[in-house]
Amino acid sequence: MRQIKRFCEVLFFSSVLNLFADSAALAYQKKDGSQDRSATSVTISTTRNPVDKSYRDMVAGMKLFEAKQHLHLGATLRFKLLPRQYETKMDGISMKIVGDTFSIPVAIAADQTFTIPINQKALDEDASVNTNRAAGSMTWRVEIRTPNLPKNTRRLGDLRMECEVGLESNLTSYGRVMNTLLKSTNWCGVGNSLSGYYFFAVSPLFSVTLSHNGRRESLPINYLYAGLSSFSTKPDLSDKDCAVLLDRTFWLPLGDKSWPDDTLVEFEYMESDQ
Repeated sequence: MRQIKRFCEVLFFSSVLNLFADSAALAYQKKDGSQDRSATSVTISTTRNPVDKSYRDMVAGMKLFEAKQHLHLGATLRFKLLPRQYETKMDGISMKIVGDTFSIPVAIAADQTFTIPINQKALDEDASVNTNRAAGSMTWRVEIRTPNLPKNTRRLGDLRMECEVGLESNLTSYGRVMNTLLKSTNWCGVGNSLSGYYFFAVSPLFSVTLSHNGRRESLPINYLYAGLSSFSTKPDLSDKDCAVLLDRTFWLPLGDKSWPDDTLVEFEYMESDQ
């Protein structure tokens, strides 16, 4: 009986997510029904208006991570690329740090994560970090992971730090001015998840549970799928980081200090073999 109930729940969530995904996809189409290719990404050797991030901002995020290492002993920081449009190609991405007088290639791992070196010349020349993808085609995130955790879990303190470092690095789609405002309001420490930071799991989610010292609490449905259950009408997701990652998007009660940093965030995925 439990298996039948679970199957029905998965089927329901999948149907709802497909509905909202279709709604977001339509936002990329022209009124005549044809696909607007100007808003999508293609792989070309020279990209006009490429994805561009500030090297100084990313280094500032790295320095914040180091300054708060007492909160994440043993964790590592990497940056991560994620699709933001349906036709963004995530294979074959090349990246480089570009200054006025130099460029430095950056290696991207198979999981689309990377690190950048500290380079004084790049700081002096206010270099940028560029890829061969068009602006708006990808979203960038910080990935902070404590090693040797149980399968399908993350540490809550690491995710809190991802939010802080992400804002410091200006990697969100909100822009520098809004990021500065959010930092000034302690956005990563607020208790209300619905104004929170988009996190993305590695696979479509069925549930997310917080666990610490025998206390367990599953996140309510409005913490998952970008809170779509809270909308009475279809939201326009076309300009949101979660537009093509809706089924793996979640929020966390980052400001709820009753859940300490060592709390485990446990993921149950739609596919049981994940």
